[in-house]
Amino acid sequence: MTAKPWKIWGDMLLLSLTAAFMLAPLVVIALVSFSDSPVFDLLTGRWSWRWYEAMWRKDGLGATLGLSVGVALASTAVALVLGTLCAIAIEQGHFRGRQALLAFLVSPLLMPGLVIGVALLQVLREMGLRNVFCSLLIGHIVITLPYVTRTVHANLALFDLRLVEAAQTLGLSRGRAVAQVMVPALAPAFLTSGLFAFLASMDNYPISIFLTDARNKTLPIEILRYLEESPDPTIAAISSCLILLAVVVLFAAERLVGMRRLARF
Repeated sequence: MTAKPWKIWGDMLLLSLTAAFMLAPLVVIALVSFSDSPVFDLLTGRWSWRWYEAMWRKDGLGATLGLSVGVALASTAVALVLGTLCAIAIEQGHFRGRQALLAFLVSPLLMPGLVIGVALLQVLREMGLRNVFCSLLIGHIVITLPYVTRTVHANLALFDLRLVEAAQTLGLSRGRAVAQVMVPALAPAFLTSGLFAFLASMDNYPISIFLTDARNKTLPIEILRYLEESPDPTIAAISSCLILLAVVVLFAAERLVGMRRLARF
């Protein structure tokens, strides 16, 4: 039985209104960043790039951006390696509590970031680790690892391990069989989880606020400082660049993986 036309149109209208409601704040931020007004205001006069030019003259923005990108890249790389190994162990291991272990690895996504941040601060201080980059790296691995573990595990469940064994019977070693058969099949999972892990690290605030100091801050913390000390549309310009980064990442994932497969992850 086919759905009634009015129901289809009603669902499409509801979906459109929901999307418009969710995207409206992002559109407002982008419009404010192009305003010539020195205060937060929509486009009431002419378009201007002045706030994007002023963005690069902000004190400490370059060092802050470098720290955020460095931590995001490093934590994503480590999370890809550790998350993949954890997913393989859970999927192929023969021990009790595998599902409990998977739930534990994914639990940072369910816990408040402030709780994780306070706990990490206490543990790292007891260990005597006071280096900001290393502290941030450990904290961001905790929040990026669930993306990789859950995504790779879901794809491993659909992968036929007999293909690796078949490649070994054709003369390949275990390592080469995994590299030439399993890795290409799981490449979309690596790409998708890596992209989302990178964005989660770049955008993280509740954990990073406990692991930085007065001289080393990540980009979200620096944006909050600008908002408190000198609020102007420069903040909207920085936020628009972050929005553009997220759009580029999603576009790259769509082109390389496809939205249908991306939605399954």
